[in-house]
Amino acid sequence: MAKKLAVIGAGLMGSGIAQVSAQAGWDVVLRDVTGEALTRGTDGIKRSYEKFVSKGKLEAADAQAALERITTTTDMDAAADADVVVEAVFEKIEVKREIFSRLDTLVKDETILASNTSAIPITKIAAATERPERVVGTHFFSPVPMMALCELVRGHRTSDETLATAREFAESVGKTCVVVNRDVAGFVTTRLISALVVEAAKLHESGVATAEDIDTACKLGFGHAMGPLATADLTGVDILLHASENIYTESQDTKFAPPESMRRMVDAGDIGRKSGRGYYEH
Repeated sequence: MAKKLAVIGAGLMGSGIAQVSAQAGWDVVLRDVTGEALTRGTDGIKRSYEKFVSKGKLEAADAQAALERITTTTDMDAAADADVVVEAVFEKIEVKREIFSRLDTLVKDETILASNTSAIPITKIAAATERPERVVGTHFFSPVPMMALCELVRGHRTSDETLATAREFAESVGKTCVVVNRDVAGFVTTRLISALVVEAAKLHESGVATAEDIDTACKLGFGHAMGPLATADLTGVDILLHASENIYTESQDTKFAPPESMRRMVDAGDIGRKSGRGYYEH
């Protein structure tokens, strides 16, 4: 099994992917555009390892060894010798296509190019390369060290070999995989949560029920661990708004069209836990 991983993007998702991969024995190069972003990412990884050590879930020596397997850089060329590259930048297709086009000229012919996108069709990203058969979606979930799921997405031309290698990688870092065999916007998980959040937001907007009661209904009626509006606050109302808009643009299915109240919340900066206010006060 290949053991050199490059992660492009040192935000919450990218640093989480780097963390679990280093802990699983991968040599990881973490790349972002600024040193400040890299410092924030590695500081987050250190704090997470410290929590696992303090709870007795990770030996201090193993945490230190994992940290030593992570190197950081602002140079994209550092991905050149990677066996797997995972892109984890923000959800703008133009940015992703630019990154994949550059990676295509840098990496080895056999390298797997993966995107952590939650909603953008893999085929659109892969089209920026000369190797669409080597491009695949690896949609991890936040927080990556805690969430067991990885959604593997087959683009229109993703090969069986690429999908198998992506599964091997994801399973090697402790994830359970589900496979999306047809490259629809939002895949399986984002389509499901977007449809639920959009409908919950519409019910809330129209005064049918409070956010608390909508979430309680989903928790106690359907066995969900967290209600849809609390999930929106945790994930980021802005992120779920953008994901729903992407799916609606691709599918023209009105159940994914976000209500105006979600847009106004984002306009006002009320985007959930990270801002202190969303559907709830935090």
